[in-house]
Amino acid sequence: MEQLAEDLDTMRRVPLSEGHVAAIREIATEHDYAAGDMVAEVGEPMDRFIYLLGGEIEIVDPYSQERLFEHALGPKQFAGEIAFLNAGNYFLPMRAAKATRTLEVPRLDMLDLMSRVPELSDHVISVFAARRRRQFELKNSSVKLIGADRDPAVQSVERFLSRNRIPFQSYDLDGSDSETVEVCTLTDHAPSVILDREHVLDDPSPRKIAQYLNLDLDVGENTMVDVLIVGGGPAGVAAAVYCGAEGLSALVVEDTAIGGQAGTSSRIENYMGFPTGISGADLVYRGQIQALKFGTRFAMPRRAQDVERRSDRTFCVTLDDGDEVCARAILVATGVQYRRLPLDRLEEFEGAGVFYAATDMEARFCRNTEAVVIGGGNSAGQAAMYLSRTAKHVHIVVRSDSLAASMSSYLTSRLEADPAVTIHYGTTVTALHGGNGLEAVTFTTPEGDTRVDTSALFIMIGAAPNTGWLSGLVDTDDRGFVITGAEVNRPTPFETSTDGIYAVGDVRSGSVKRVASAVGEGSVVVSRIWDHVELSKTKTAD
Repeated sequence: MEQLAEDLDTMRRVPLSEGHVAAIREIATEHDYAAGDMVAEVGEPMDRFIYLLGGEIEIVDPYSQERLFEHALGPKQFAGEIAFLNAGNYFLPMRAAKATRTLEVPRLDMLDLMSRVPELSDHVISVFAARRRRQFELKNSSVKLIGADRDPAVQSVERFLSRNRIPFQSYDLDGSDSETVEVCTLTDHAPSVILDREHVLDDPSPRKIAQYLNLDLDVGENTMVDVLIVGGGPAGVAAAVYCGAEGLSALVVEDTAIGGQAGTSSRIENYMGFPTGISGADLVYRGQIQALKFGTRFAMPRRAQDVERRSDRTFCVTLDDGDEVCARAILVATGVQYRRLPLDRLEEFEGAGVFYAATDMEARFCRNTEAVVIGGGNSAGQAAMYLSRTAKHVHIVVRSDSLAASMSSYLTSRLEADPAVTIHYGTTVTALHGGNGLEAVTFTTPEGDTRVDTSALFIMIGAAPNTGWLSGLVDTDDRGFVITGAEVNRPTPFETSTDGIYAVGDVRSGSVKRVASAVGEGSVVVSRIWDHVELSKTKTAD
């Protein structure tokens, strides 16, 4: 299956060309570090591009302060990883291993140079992406999670980090190896999130850790952009790429993780160009990097609460915590979310046996148990195929008597032929059982009730649009989906009933609920947004 960026172990080390180094030198200043000097600390902003002229910079274990890797950065190499593009913070500290001289360029100046020299940009971004991939796969980070299996709050942080490709380490409170015992001792063997050796996060939440890593950005009343994209799924990220490419200043606000609902798909096989399949998270992550390359910014996890239109024709969106972002145009790409079942104790078991995604993180809870997937769509089918690699057996619960109308034929055929999967037609889940965690569910069929032992229930049913924050500014259908195009007397298919507000992807009434369609809509709508923004600027100038 396709993955982003080559592995650093196999990537050929190619130094920057002399011309690229000369261009960097024109906008850089030289810095000298003595052996032992810290070049960057954990939590500091990645606000400068660092190119080594001589010496050596080593990556440091933030807990032991020892050298983390055998190799180090040397002359003609540069520091940093993909967080540089979005002004993120360092996950790991860096130290001069010997007397070192560097060229250092302010982040915005470097991004401007990269935008003008695509060959330089391609080189830097390839290395940055490969480094992030390696950090994520090897779990090299100052962030340590303890007891996620037992604590829903820690688990929510783990889900946020995992889905956003942010490196972290996770420890089981029952682990007996020396490293686990040492880390757990730091928190008196209680579920916790440790950000560095001196900082334990109280009442952990995705937002708190995002603030520490500078993933939520410093947005507030002074933030004004051409386009505010609300939603970071395939449609929103595709629009982010094209907005940046067309010179529009754009900000993407996402309340959970880049990828949206598509980010929970473990394997997409029918997206053109990826014959061996690609995970939804990796597909959208590629798009995010493209958008960052063109200057679009991403803030997460930030939720839009409401919106108002000002007398100067701009829109101002209030975010959680009261922050406000204003824009000349808004693109609604909030997608949909799985509906919750009306089951007793459902909320109690969420994060303790009940899940709404099937990624690596959730799959581990299926070991040594049978898994139950509720739903008859493609997402449910992909989840079942993926979970069958880990679970003893997978049960798919479908209310109808067929999957033909809701699931792609190739998926249905595979599921029906897989001995590790059983499809229960005409069946519903009517009860949840367990103590501190889910232990069993009740299947209700035309023949009666059956109890199935399981500690992993995946709910992937129906779709509720995320449109409550629009404050009635645009027309919606009776289910809450945004009405666009001819139905609201608009000349193009993605315009809403309000000038300057557009809608794409699953949130749009009548849209095709497929990743490829969402990407296409997010790409096409930008030309119309560009026209609106230019007209708005002209009227403001007059």
